[in-house]
Amino acid sequence: MPDSDYLAEGRRTAIRPFTQADAEEFTTRVRESRDLHRPWLFPPDDLRTYAAYAGRLIEDPTREGFLVCERGGGSGPAGSIAGFININNIVAGAFRCGALGYGAFAHAAGRGLMGEGLGLVVRYAFGPLGLHRLEANIQPGNEGSLALVRRSGFRLEGFSPDFLFIDGAWRDHERWAITAEMTGSPGA
Repeated sequence: MPDSDYLAEGRRTAIRPFTQADAEEFTTRVRESRDLHRPWLFPPDDLRTYAAYAGRLIEDPTREGFLVCERGGGSGPAGSIAGFININNIVAGAFRCGALGYGAFAHAAGRGLMGEGLGLVVRYAFGPLGLHRLEANIQPGNEGSLALVRRSGFRLEGFSPDFLFIDGAWRDHERWAITAEMTGSPGA
């Protein structure tokens, strides 16, 4: 994908919106990453469910979806999808907040690509999107996700028992957040 299609670029990654044309690569990466994602995450793994999922991210003004793409010099071809980060439940007005959902793909896990990608999304959220706060709700046993938000400067704000219905049960979650003030962003 040409660099002009990226919303923001870092040294090793760039972010861009989801498109319907990403279905084949995205669902292939999801199937390759099942062991990494389960039991925490269940992204779409076939073309039909991807079409609906991406459609919501593309059309719903309360959601923004970003593909974290590896730039040249990595283990995959330039532009290959390393993971995804979505901002869900965006509320404007006095709140200016959104809730994060994200996942790395197995070929990119443990290489720091999602950390850089999350930094790009945070800057984009507090800049062009005009948000003030991002929240991440994480199951206590999801060590990889907890490490990602800690490294990215999020603060632990609380614990919510039986917070989200995942994999057939209500799951406890830790609540993590970052604000524009914490990053020195213009949305402060």
